Amino acid sequence: MSLLAAPGPVAAAEPVFSPEGIAACAARVREHAQVVSDPPGRRLGLMMGTRPAERCVGTLPPLYPEWLGGRTFCEAHGVRFPYVAGEMANGIATTRMVVAMARAEMLGFFGAGGLAFDAVERAVAELAAQLGEATNWGVNLIHSPNEPELEHRVAALLTRHRVPCVSASAYLGLTPAVVLCSASGLTRAADGRIVRATRVFAKVSRPEVAEKFLSPAPAEMLRALVDRGELTQQEADLAAEVPVAEDVTVEADSGGHTDNRPLSALLPRMLMLRDEVVRRFGYARPVRIGAAGGLGTPGAVAAAFALGAEYVVTGSVNQVAVEAGISDDAKAMLSEADVADVTMAPAADMFEMGVRLQVLRRGTMFATRAGQLYDAYRDYPSLEALPPAVRAKIEEGVLRASIDDVWAETRRFWAARDPAEITRAERDPKHRMALVFRWYLGNSSRWAISGDSARRTDYQLWCGPAMGAFNRWTAGGFLAAPANRTVVQIALNLLEGAAVHTRAHQLRTYGVAVPAAAFAFTPRRFA
Repeated sequence: MSLLAAPGPVAAAEPVFSPEGIAACAARVREHAQVVSDPPGRRLGLMMGTRPAERCVGTLPPLYPEWLGGRTFCEAHGVRFPYVAGEMANGIATTRMVVAMARAEMLGFFGAGGLAFDAVERAVAELAAQLGEATNWGVNLIHSPNEPELEHRVAALLTRHRVPCVSASAYLGLTPAVVLCSASGLTRAADGRIVRATRVFAKVSRPEVAEKFLSPAPAEMLRALVDRGELTQQEADLAAEVPVAEDVTVEADSGGHTDNRPLSALLPRMLMLRDEVVRRFGYARPVRIGAAGGLGTPGAVAAAFALGAEYVVTGSVNQVAVEAGISDDAKAMLSEADVADVTMAPAADMFEMGVRLQVLRRGTMFATRAGQLYDAYRDYPSLEALPPAVRAKIEEGVLRASIDDVWAETRRFWAARDPAEITRAERDPKHRMALVFRWYLGNSSRWAISGDSARRTDYQLWCGPAMGAFNRWTAGGFLAAPANRTVVQIALNLLEGAAVHTRAHQLRTYGVAVPAAAFAFTPRRFA
């Protein structure tokens, strides 16, 4: 994988002082940039290449996208670039996407959340077959409070197949499943280092949750896993010496599960917390902090690195990638979004808890309709208690089917997936109502994936403001064409643009009058 050199040419023999010349030189990030003054000493300009004998006031060395993040991240995961394509549930982050990222010397996660166990098992087998001994790929493990047994089965599957990386998302605390992924396969090398078979990435947005992942696994949880024969005593002893996750992704205002926190406030807080916890436990090697949420332009990526992120994770923007597992119709809707075209809606996987996630608002009524269902769930004890007018509004305006028919379909689904849910629903009318309403929330994502045009206004598309920023940045250029939007081209353009943005900022700190054009990067094809 190679990146093209920045466009030119700009004469290297003579310094430039014009805004156009400075912008062109700033884009040549892979060359030495010499900051020079004019003869009267009143203006600063640029000269590329060899340091001049006179009037040179500073030198900037070459800058590569590979160097923007933490080198320990690239070394730990065997990648060239500090960039991750994050998981998108229901298989929207496909195996094809993960393979493309791995072969481009980056890292990608398969979106296992929301999928049946068999589908996850097939994906793991496919990825292992295609990527062999590669260590730069992974699978999502999502917190499933309504299906803890499924969560644990998936965790056991990932450890059994030695999936190299696991992204733990939507966790409010540690569970035996995520601790199993962290501790399984731990060994001590001849030089005393603790070696991980599986590396956990923890996606967090709250300090109290981050602290649990930054700390060693709780002794009682490790003891229970040993007692059940899922961990050896040696693995449990080693797990007490290392954090649950050595890669903690700080998730700001993202699509899907989010607390809508600004990265500029959240990331510095998490970096301070990391330093505090590392001092407390005296870890032998560093814990890496990454950034996610709102990263849809080169400037946003550059800002994340400038704040101290050692790697970045993109999500929303990858849904328009060629490899993304959603319909062309859904991709077209996402491509029309602007930064304000998002809203919060009830989450299917944590519906009863009142948890909300960020979705596309433009072109779909999903958020409004899902909100009507949650209001009814909150206000009434059962489906039978719904007033006739409310029931009719739900059946006609949201479900487009009778509640009885939806329950019959829901019952068949859970009979195959987890019969205990049916037993509980027949005993608890409130739970039965939740399952019926979750039928709509679950199917709304599947309709978007399959491109069911009859349910277009019900599409549930997880989306943050980054999607709108990405659309404005790419408008009219190379990445505006759907066929050009591969996950790798998106990544390379964001990274290259972030390097250009970073170089422009460096020049500004030297006192150079850097024009706005120097901070703009136009997407193009990379080899």
